[in-house]
Amino acid sequence: MPAAQQKKKVTPSSKPLKKIVIDYSKPANDGVFDGAAFEKFLHDRFKVDGRPGQLGDSVKIVKNGNTIIVTYYVPIAKTYLKYLTKKYLKKNELRDWIRVVAPSKDKYELRFYNVEKEDDEED
Repeated sequence: MPAAQQKKKVTPSSKPLKKIVIDYSKPANDGVFDGAAFEKFLHDRFKVDGRPGQLGDSVKIVKNGNTIIVTYYVPIAKTYLKYLTKKYLKKNELRDWIRVVAPSKDKYELRFYNVEKEDDEED
């Protein structure tokens, strides 16, 4: 292969590039959302260097109460976590009731759609 087409291997440094928190406390308190299954889904589907489930030292996924903390040492787009979260919700048929919101720069929250306002508008 020519040098231009070879993939560069990125080795993780000692300092993480970013830490993103996914808070699912609202759906979990209502008993709708399973945090352990979501964590397993992220471990199995998260791609590093084009390979799903092969996180190695590049990405750490830790469940802490009703939050999941994803720490990564290689450049990864924040929207990739949102994409995987939406994919999990769709797979478990929760996408019609729960949405993914970014309340701050390094945090995602799972919230229920506000159905009450939509019902009032229809009347």
